[in-house]
Amino acid sequence: MTNSERPFDGLKVIDCASFIAAPAAAMMLADFGADVVKVEPPDGDPHRGLYRFPGSPAADSNYPWDLSSRDKRSLALDLKQAEGQAVLHRLVAQADVFITNLPLAVRQRLGIAHDRLLAINPRLVYASMTAYGETGPEAEKSGFDVTAYWARPGLMDLVKADHSAAPTRPVSGMGDQPSAVTLFAAITTALYRRERSGLGGLVSTSLLANGLWANGVQVQAHLSGVVYPPRQPRDNAPNPLGNIYRCSDGRWLNLVVLNEARQLPSLLKALDLAHLAIDPRFATQAARAENKVALIALFDQRFAQDNLAVWRQRLDAAGITFGVIGTLADINDDPQMRSAGAIVPYAHREGLTVANPIAIAGVVKRSPGPAPTLGQHSASVLRDAGYDEQTIAGLIEARVVFEGDDKALD
Repeated sequence: MTNSERPFDGLKVIDCASFIAAPAAAMMLADFGADVVKVEPPDGDPHRGLYRFPGSPAADSNYPWDLSSRDKRSLALDLKQAEGQAVLHRLVAQADVFITNLPLAVRQRLGIAHDRLLAINPRLVYASMTAYGETGPEAEKSGFDVTAYWARPGLMDLVKADHSAAPTRPVSGMGDQPSAVTLFAAITTALYRRERSGLGGLVSTSLLANGLWANGVQVQAHLSGVVYPPRQPRDNAPNPLGNIYRCSDGRWLNLVVLNEARQLPSLLKALDLAHLAIDPRFATQAARAENKVALIALFDQRFAQDNLAVWRQRLDAAGITFGVIGTLADINDDPQMRSAGAIVPYAHREGLTVANPIAIAGVVKRSPGPAPTLGQHSASVLRDAGYDEQTIAGLIEARVVFEGDDKALD
């Protein structure tokens, strides 16, 4: 494979999904070369309007759509009509991957259930994302990442500031984006299996399963009979060496010292608190645990005397592991994010976007291009599927297929 080739060049993918994990998995395939056709209803994927939902900040750009739908082709198709389903089935016969997160009952009504499509094309990899799984009493239940990923598996309860606080509300997409990576992994595993067997098949994941996986350490502890104590406030955290501290400029950092025997002297020296090493309250790990409130208070006082820039320099020089508690305002000027390829420029306009988190040595991902307007590629997708111009015109006239961006939701 040369640098100009990508692993999924020539792969045909149908994205028949919305909100957000399943379309994001399709976007990752597009980044690695796949031709992704975004199938939308005549009035557009509701995800197009997410940035205008109540509570969203005022915005001139459709940033959620740009992220999850870049480099896709839009086919506006009425799947409620038999003729629309026939068009999709023709595309499926030629496709490699079909991705959906529509409710299971809706898939049956629209003629896109996995058994129907796999009968048309046994080599198809049918990738399904659900809220709560494919089987069980809640298989048909609707859900989003905030309900199925964050709330149900216990994450919202566990990440709150302390046991007396209200459950923490996540920000948009925090469960969807990692769940997209899981679906991407399922698809690529199935494609590898197809190389050996010649057959595709159903692969699936759910927001619930991904939330449990993200909370896996705590969930496994509970399943093993371990009882986690209630989370304490920051000034009474279990370990002062694994806590967050505020600097003089109001910025916060997260201290993580695991090898206390080796790193504690360096930390105390960096803090100008070397004398604490011989203080009997803090001389041993057991003593530090017993006197944790006092040690946190001393660290608080010291960190509050200098700003974040000073502490970054001093802790880095001491070889101490810590993390800056970043803000969105930091990202544009973060050289590491750009150097590591985590934030990349658009190919078609000014500005930056978030790269998918997978890198393959020697492979250059597609430079992020535009997300499609509604029906922008309807005619070209049908031509590629073998429809002639007269048939395409008839489908458009019959309002089975919709062409152009006259209905686009910007």
